[in-house]
Amino acid sequence: MSDHDDAIRPGEQRIAMPEPADAALVFIGRVETPWATRADCPRQGDRDGPLCRLVLDPVWGEALTGIEAHPHLQILYWMHQARRDLVLLAPSGRANPAGPFALRAPTRPNPIASSIARLVERQGATLLVRGLDCVNGTPLLDIKPHRDPVPSSPNGGQP
Repeated sequence: MSDHDDAIRPGEQRIAMPEPADAALVFIGRVETPWATRADCPRQGDRDGPLCRLVLDPVWGEALTGIEAHPHLQILYWMHQARRDLVLLAPSGRANPAGPFALRAPTRPNPIASSIARLVERQGATLLVRGLDCVNGTPLLDIKPHRDPVPSSPNGGQP
């Protein structure tokens, strides 16, 4: 168990977590946001939301080369304060419980989050972005250029 409140809502169900296996994840930095607690965070990021900072460990500075060519980025981060042991959740405002794979809730076996952020500026090994929804100090896993999906052709690409 993590350091979370063990109380669960009516309709929720928890499991005994399996023994962890080392996936060898490397945190490449931290996310700086204006939100001190999970309760302060917005439900989803807004590309016009407050300015946030992706502060990479300086060793990863060169890995940002060329990032300015991409106005939108997919940010992957580790929701370190999330529960990991619930298989059914009862989110506020929902009539029926749902599993974490059917929700964007932070509660999940591997609390990896993904947000699409708008790149505002690069300052060395730090990126200024808008569009995040995580607590200040969240560990940063990865950054990828985001491209809107190519629309499907009416005939599925067949001549």
